[in-house]
Amino acid sequence: MVCRGLMLALDRAGHIALPAKRRNSPNPLAQRTLPRPLPLLQWAPVEGPFCTLGPLTIRQVRRTAEEPLFGSLMQTHHYLGYTQPVGEHLKYMVWAGEMPVACLAWSSAPRHLGPRDRFIGWKPAARKKNIRLVAYNSRFLILPWVRVEHLASHVLGRMARRISADWEALYRHPVWFLETFVDRERFAGTCYRAANWICLGKTTGRGKDDRTNRPNRSLKDVLGYPLSRDFRERLCAM
Repeated sequence: MVCRGLMLALDRAGHIALPAKRRNSPNPLAQRTLPRPLPLLQWAPVEGPFCTLGPLTIRQVRRTAEEPLFGSLMQTHHYLGYTQPVGEHLKYMVWAGEMPVACLAWSSAPRHLGPRDRFIGWKPAARKKNIRLVAYNSRFLILPWVRVEHLASHVLGRMARRISADWEALYRHPVWFLETFVDRERFAGTCYRAANWICLGKTTGRGKDDRTNRPNRSLKDVLGYPLSRDFRERLCAM
């Protein structure tokens, strides 16, 4: 796909002349259908102290029979809806017995992120080589029928202890740093701070495809979580 994109760009710029297109092949990645709600699935409200919730089970659901349920819950209950994660990614559901209580999505990290890059202290060449060792928490959903204090920070703590091993099992390399954005117009990010995530700074509000150098969206806090004490040495290694 990278070679195809380069050839199309060269053709548009007039440097080469490609043959006329013979047919339009369907692109399932560009024409994804949104997950459908599952109206027949209903759960009773869960409220009370964390200690009454019972044992929690966290399952990685990508490429499993539970993945459609994950997509449906995200599309129905997350304010951003469901978006297919980019690049390397994992999807998790958290269960209390037979009841889902939370969903999380992790994906490849943005290539350029000023507050994170300054915190890590890596040079451009090291960032290019090691950006794959950073995982981005793109979605975190506590399901709306669940009202349990400390659940969110507990889930984040357990995720930090297992995600690197899960990533290595699928992609043959670990991750050493976690990051996320918190939209302060909607959330305070309390659960991340309670789980010892660090506020690294704020976004510029321009997005990754900006061409105007002017803010066009809300500013977000950038939070990070190192997964080892020597994370800087690992991420800055060449």
